[in-house]
Amino acid sequence: MKVETTDISGKWKEYTLVNEQGMSVSVINFGGIITEMLVPNRNGKLENVVIGFKNYADYETNPNYFGALIGRVAGRIQGGEFVLNGKTYSLDHNDGDNHLHGGASGFHQVIWNVDPFQTSDTVGLKLTHKSLDGDGGYPGNLDVTVTYILNNDNQFTIDYAATSDQVTPITLTNHSYFNLSGDLKNTIHHHHITIDSEEIVKLDEKLIPTGKLMNVFNTSFDFRESRSLREGFNDKSEQNTVAGNGYDHYFIFNKKKENAVTVSDEKSGRLLMIKTDQPGMVMYTSNMLEDGMELKEGFSEKYLGVCFETQASPASLHYPGFPSVILKAGEQYKKQTVFSFSIVR
Repeated sequence: MKVETTDISGKWKEYTLVNEQGMSVSVINFGGIITEMLVPNRNGKLENVVIGFKNYADYETNPNYFGALIGRVAGRIQGGEFVLNGKTYSLDHNDGDNHLHGGASGFHQVIWNVDPFQTSDTVGLKLTHKSLDGDGGYPGNLDVTVTYILNNDNQFTIDYAATSDQVTPITLTNHSYFNLSGDLKNTIHHHHITIDSEEIVKLDEKLIPTGKLMNVFNTSFDFRESRSLREGFNDKSEQNTVAGNGYDHYFIFNKKKENAVTVSDEKSGRLLMIKTDQPGMVMYTSNMLEDGMELKEGFSEKYLGVCFETQASPASLHYPGFPSVILKAGEQYKKQTVFSFSIVR
């Protein structure tokens, strides 16, 4: 096992975690962005399973948040403001009238401090950042630590931790777009997904949570048993249509299964299982991904990757009954998501 370090144009550094199976995860200190993830297929061939730019300079804008750490709050905050303890906080309006993924200068735009490490059976990176009171409109000085860990069982773990000196909203996630076909050979139409969820949060036409839940039974959002993403892309129901003919919805986990999500691609034989202590996730199927951006393998197109944004719900800032994003002063925010790669049996 090893950690390799490369200078990128004298401005950033890229760190590559490599295990004894040959699996590797590459990360740049800008945005904590995962630029590449090489995973074996059923024949042992290592191929990239995430979307990344060919030219690193394109990450400076990165409108689709490829591979980035997201914060302080992942997702959309309605109206770009919230009320906390009787005070109204105004945030960056970077998604029409709304606030998205921490704003234009969120954690995806931060140069993180990175400390590589190695143990007897893991390699990893400890990323740290101090977000000052008022950054992006958020209250409190927030100390954040995100740890990327790769072991020899082809498990990639992301540990999130944070503390604040004031009460503040926080829910962190990673915005990698997965494509198990390998090297973006195919779109994700034939990916089969299982999600331990019976309810989603309904969206309005601007992709803002309505405050209402929808039972998934007898809909294309019912992933309690494995089904292909293609079915939702072709469904003309209201919720699929408002998301751009696909998925961009928050699934609330039942917490009945060890793995909240499983993803398989029969052709490559790759299987991804996701375990987390987060209360839910946004599954986004790149419905709005524009054509023609130059990637490491070819060019971007709609439905090229799927994001599993494990997190709490920013809708909780405006509606009761949703998983809270509030962190009290002096308390610790601590969450974990584990991505385990194997072969379909």
